[in-house]
Formats: sequence, structure tokens, C-alpha cells
Amino acid sequence: MTLKEQILNDIKEAMKQKNDFKRDVLRTLNAALKQVEIDQRIILDDEKIFKIIIGEIKKRKDAADIYIKGKREDLAQKENDEIAILEIYLPKQLSDEELKSSLKKIIEKLGVNSLKEQGLVMKEAKEEFGARVDGKRLNEALRAILS
Repeated sequence: MTLKEQILNDIKEAMKQKNDFKRDVLRTLNAALKQVEIDQRIILDDEKIFKIIIGEIKKRKDAADIYIKGKREDLAQKENDEIAILEIYLPKQLSDEELKSSLKKIIEKLGVNSLKEQGLVMKEAKEEFGARVDGKRLNEALRAILS
């Protein structure tokens, strides 16, 4: 079963369970997926769907930060609840130890020894890890290793 089929099945299941919040979050995600498919005239594979989900999570994290600054914890909590639902569809994230050891291997392979060459490592790491690691977390770990 593809990730898209899983999302559609979960929408149906949320409707059966009368879980309006989950249903609405997944419908919004499905709309975003359809929009990309229509705009780019493609059929999405799982990797592209992961990127879209990561983008949706980032939007919600940014909104939650803004709500917290505006002292609207109720709305920030709603955004965080949506993030929790969306994260279910992402692959298991790498642990800190796995991330650091894999980054060290990539650094050795590329022969990088300064922060100036960070872009080379980031490109290689994003190709290798895909959606299993957040870009911000990857960048922070790489900076810690290279500095």
C-alpha cells in the first residue's frame, strides 16, 4: 500500500470514528498532495509525499511559534496536535548517534574538514537520509562535528 493510499484509508477511518480533527488534518494534507499533482502534472511517489509532509509540518511549527509569541497557547497546541498526526506518516527518524556516525562517514568519504565545505556534506546527507532526518537537525549536527 502506498503512502497516499494509507492517508486516504486513514481519512475514511477517521470519518467512521467521528474523529473530526484527524479527518480535517488529513483532508488538508490530501488537498496539498492533489494540488502538487495537478500543478506539476505528476503522480507523487512516497519520497515526494514525505517532502510535502515535511513542508506542512514546518508551516505548522512556524505558526505555533507565532501563536506562542502572541500568547495564544490554545492555537499553538492545536498546531502541535496537527504536527503529531502528520509525523505518523514520516519514516522513523534517525537517532542522534546514528546521525553523527553516518555524518562522520560522509565527511571522511568526501574529505571535508571545514565549515566552508558544509554544503557538499549537506547535499550528500540529504540524498542518503531523505525524510529520516529534519534539515535543521542535520545542519546542527553537522556544524557540531565540523567545528
